[in-house]
Amino acid sequence: MSKQPHKEHVESLTDDQLEHRPEGGGRLRKPHDVEEATARGKVKRMNKALYEVELFRLQAELVEMQEWVRTTGARLVVIFEGRDAAGKGGTIKRISQYLNPRVARIVALPAPTERELSQWYFQRYVPHLPAAGEIALFDRSWYNRAGVERVMGFCSADQYRRFLHQAPIFERMLVEDGILLRKYWFSVSDEEQEARFRSRLADPMRRWKLSPMDLESITRWEDYSRAKDDMFVHTDTQNAPWYVVESDDKRRARINAIHHLLSTIPYTHVEKARLDLPQRPGTTGYQRPPRDTQSFVTDHAGNLELAAAAGEKPRQREGEH
Repeated sequence: MSKQPHKEHVESLTDDQLEHRPEGGGRLRKPHDVEEATARGKVKRMNKALYEVELFRLQAELVEMQEWVRTTGARLVVIFEGRDAAGKGGTIKRISQYLNPRVARIVALPAPTERELSQWYFQRYVPHLPAAGEIALFDRSWYNRAGVERVMGFCSADQYRRFLHQAPIFERMLVEDGILLRKYWFSVSDEEQEARFRSRLADPMRRWKLSPMDLESITRWEDYSRAKDDMFVHTDTQNAPWYVVESDDKRRARINAIHHLLSTIPYTHVEKARLDLPQRPGTTGYQRPPRDTQSFVTDHAGNLELAAAAGEKPRQREGEH
């Protein structure tokens, strides 16, 4: 059951109506200009030492939670949405850092193919849903339709209206089937987003994170704000609520998101079977083939050590001085 009756007439809404919050519908939210004002002030960065200690503690709890998921056959889906450079990827990286990749998978789909464009919209995401004992971390999700596709005109008005109608139904089906569904929106201020864009532009190692569409989002800030507000109205339901993570400080955002996620999962400690290292058996006469019959990688590390001992400076990245 949703917190308020779902708007069955959503498919009949006009484009102008979709640009504004309708009367009723999902949980009421503050307008975008008010909601994100709190993030525009100076945010004190979390102490690094405190952050690292707490992050490691939470990551240990994530390992415990993973074992509970694996042994009980639970299925967990975590959706990470938000503006470009809001800190979604960094949070996912810290969540998955110590997890078993066979249990916890990151789902980051590319642009849909021509064939996928002809399918039911949610169809391309279904194969990535978890089986028993698995965790799926969605780095963006089916909510692309309510955000970038809506703002950039990649979907029609009918397709958008159909999404707003079907998304709560689709998610209710997942929850009713026993999937644990968590949805996080990472909220970043316009000033902080621009600062992160500039940092990426100046860093050759991270420039790949930027695309022309990312940069265009600067000029469409309020369009994305309105799209997000409308999305919350229709999809912030009792079955699958949205949780907002203020992310101007990445350290705080990661700690807060991971702590909240763990607090919503009813995991318990799982006793692990004892493992004993066996005794190595005696030799049976095996002899390793001569080294010159195999191809070894160059000892680049050894060459660096020799060069350093000779007083040579290490080579720098192209563009560094």
